[in-house]
Amino acid sequence: MMEKSMAVWFEIPVVDMERAAKFYGAVMGFEVRVETMYGEEMGFFPTEGWANGGALTKMGAASPSDQGVVVYLNGGSDLQRMLDRVEPAGGKVLVPKTKISDEVGYYAFFLDTEGNRLALHSNG
Repeated sequence: MMEKSMAVWFEIPVVDMERAAKFYGAVMGFEVRVETMYGEEMGFFPTEGWANGGALTKMGAASPSDQGVVVYLNGGSDLQRMLDRVEPAGGKVLVPKTKISDEVGYYAFFLDTEGNRLALHSNG
């Protein structure tokens, strides 16, 4: 039986697909697979072993933003390792690793190379 996931798919708008794919690959530690679908560029995050998935999208209907909805990406066992790669990859740390509680874990906010505000979450 498949585990439930509150979110089933997410899309992060980008201006420069090559730059964004390089940034997320460096921070998250995986390859972003870039394809053109229906005339739009998309950079797919890996889905194998995950309950959900997402992609970078370069399309006219979406613009990067540091306001509005925030996507929390899985920071692994300790989000600090990914957070340490944000600024060398061209992003900016907005909120450092911060403890929520013993039960919930930690979060941090960052700005990507495209101007999107996102977050990381980990238990450690």
